[in-house]
Amino acid sequence: MVKNYQKILNGETDKISKTNLKSYSVDDILNLKFRLVLNSDLYQKVNGLWINQSENESYMKDVVSKSPEIKVVGIIKPSESTVSQPTMGGVYYTKAMEEYVTSKTENAEIVKEQKTNPNINIFTQTEFASGQKMSMSNLTNEQMMQLSSMSQEELMNYMNTYNENINATYDSNLTKLGVVDYSTPTKISLYASSFDGKEKLSDLITSYNKKQTKSDVITYNDFIGTMLSSVTSVVNIISYVLIAFVSVSLIVSSIMIGIITYISVLERTKEIGILRSIGASKKDIMRVFNAETFIIGLISGVLGILITLVLNVPISVVVENMTGVAHIAKLPVNGAVFLIFIDLVLTILAGLIPSKIASKKDPVEALRSE
Repeated sequence: MVKNYQKILNGETDKISKTNLKSYSVDDILNLKFRLVLNSDLYQKVNGLWINQSENESYMKDVVSKSPEIKVVGIIKPSESTVSQPTMGGVYYTKAMEEYVTSKTENAEIVKEQKTNPNINIFTQTEFASGQKMSMSNLTNEQMMQLSSMSQEELMNYMNTYNENINATYDSNLTKLGVVDYSTPTKISLYASSFDGKEKLSDLITSYNKKQTKSDVITYNDFIGTMLSSVTSVVNIISYVLIAFVSVSLIVSSIMIGIITYISVLERTKEIGILRSIGASKKDIMRVFNAETFIIGLISGVLGILITLVLNVPISVVVENMTGVAHIAKLPVNGAVFLIFIDLVLTILAGLIPSKIASKKDPVEALRSE
């Protein structure tokens, strides 16, 4: 809800309730005008004492009428592909306006007085951390004279101002008045153009913190990392489930290769007898069947990689049409080589027992078999 300064100027001071809220179009918001009232403008010096006059209608009407006019000059909308879109938003100001507010605040009389007296709370006229509530016994003769010449409304406002600031500090007073110290920023926002850039920023901050004392360590929040951490957990769970299924498939396929190799040994018993009769050793027989299982594993691995590369194209097209993310399905070269290597190892292991059985067959008995 936006507080319309025209209502104050016209004397219409009724508070706007939630039921009066309305929606605005872009055209309604653009060039919408406001009055710029600084924090330091809310305080008025009465009889040498600073009073918060934000509840004083006549005073605020005069302040608003004398304040500079500002207007909305643009609306920034995050791209739909922006990951941290929900965290973005708010009101932003031009550099010129920021410098104007900073300069006006620094030159405000109440700010100058507080900086001139860093040990005195200008709202209570007592030392900081005294914690004394307002009492007639605590007032000096000068303060009693100042209060005695105030109106009832001004006296009530001053008492509220006093009690609100009894536990204030020098820094909190300056913050309340809107003073900005560029040498001690409270927050710096860094935006990376890619995930690799985000990781480099995190590494740089971590490296910087290792060299600093506890008071100089930078505490940072990685919004994108926080948002993606839950997604990463889900992806990891799914990956573990898929790994379990793949492991079962590999075990079953290895057993099947072993059975097929064993059947081949049984069907070629006579051939084994002939090879042994012409001088082939047991190791030669093992090498024959191991070579066959190696060839089977190599062909099956290469065939699986080729089928994967062919299927990557339609899968990527379908995913891009559904989500807008391109080239989601791809197989790196290192991954393809590793998969073929695993396939060869499992195939050779599956053929070791059948080849060992073949090498132990008696040549005479093998030649008698049909």
